[in-house]
Amino acid sequence: MAPKPKITREDILEAAMEIVRHEGMETLNVRRIAAELQCSTQPVMTHFPSMASLKDALYEAADAYHTEFLMQPDPTQEDPMLSIGLQYVRFAAQERELFRFLMQSEHFRSQRMQDMTNMPELAPILEILRTEAQLTAEQSRQAFSALFYAVHGMASLLANNTMTFDESYCADVLVNIFMGVIGMMKGEAE
Repeated sequence: MAPKPKITREDILEAAMEIVRHEGMETLNVRRIAAELQCSTQPVMTHFPSMASLKDALYEAADAYHTEFLMQPDPTQEDPMLSIGLQYVRFAAQERELFRFLMQSEHFRSQRMQDMTNMPELAPILEILRTEAQLTAEQSRQAFSALFYAVHGMASLLANNTMTFDESYCADVLVNIFMGVIGMMKGEAE
């Protein structure tokens, strides 16, 4: 009889991601993952000795997936900032449970917006904003903060089923907010 294939760390994270994606974070536990993988709980516990370590690794994997999703250019949008904003909102509409896990759980660790705007992962987005709107680096951080609050609010409404995704409406709202924020920033500079 051939030996059973080994369950890898990646297999476990993939199964956990699918569970969270389709059933929500509340259903994630070692037994549920083992059932998904059709194995005992032992391989799961070997790779992740605690649920906290598994959730931390899952958060990193989901965050990488989210970042990749955001940075996929929307071919219908010429404006890169609008494209990123719409992708953020679209992610919340299409991946409700993952969005809630990433942005509305104890794992969302950015306590202050200043910390968030200094994250290296945001540097390309801040540079796009700085270049596109002809702002200083500090103005682009301030503008990003204001834009993030608006986009995150819209995405949160979608993820919690209190709003229906209408791409045209969302794009119009985001353009108006963007123009207002940029106008305010440029008014401060003059």
